[in-house]
Amino acid sequence: MQLLALPYTMRSYGGSDIGRRRSVNEDAYLCDDELGLWVVADGMGGHAAGEVASQESIDTIYGMVKRGKAALDIEGPHTEQKARAACRLLEGAVQAATYILFAMAELDRGKAGMGTTISAMMRFGDSVALGQVGDSRIYRVRTGEALQLTEDHTLIAWQLKQGLITPDQARVSKQRNVITRAVGSRDYVQVDTSVWEAGLGDSYLLCSDGLHGYLKPEEIPGTIADGGHFAVEKFVRLANARGGKDNITAVVVEVS
Repeated sequence: MQLLALPYTMRSYGGSDIGRRRSVNEDAYLCDDELGLWVVADGMGGHAAGEVASQESIDTIYGMVKRGKAALDIEGPHTEQKARAACRLLEGAVQAATYILFAMAELDRGKAGMGTTISAMMRFGDSVALGQVGDSRIYRVRTGEALQLTEDHTLIAWQLKQGLITPDQARVSKQRNVITRAVGSRDYVQVDTSVWEAGLGDSYLLCSDGLHGYLKPEEIPGTIADGGHFAVEKFVRLANARGGKDNITAVVVEVS
């Protein structure tokens, strides 16, 4: 079988830092350009359970996507059928991680309450499918502008959406870190999925809230423009310089 050359190449760079206040890094990330899968996970839970949750989830998602992409016909020109299949694959992978984490916590009470956020991006053809649970984020930078592609699953985001609080109130709320969905807290989680067509020159930023909590969207394009590992390192330095209260993880994916 001869593989068709794809018009675009997607190349990624990732980094994670413990930050200035935490004793353990509970974030994890995956960059697999060959498979076309990039994931950021921000774990939570005591006794290192957050660290277990984030890495176990990424391992499970990786395995499911690797097997699923090999069995599905989702490459080549974009069609609605391929887009739906890609979303189902990514959603199923996140659901599998949810079930595994929940089962692990049931068997080991020391891991009770562990969970993780997931922001995952999977390439198919020259489009990407996104899977989202929690408050990590995915941004796209195109023609010098950053657009947040994912929605935060937080109490604050819900209150803003319902018009219960103002943006000014949200910025100072003590409930900023309360998330409403997490992978592993139950045996099922609602996964947001979406599909976006990639374009030449696009860049994507996947990050934990330890970065985007210190970041203004208008600062993203200029930092991304540094390119590759330079951009990742600059994002981490920025978050640490502004407080570094949480673990910091950034993955930059460039389309060329």
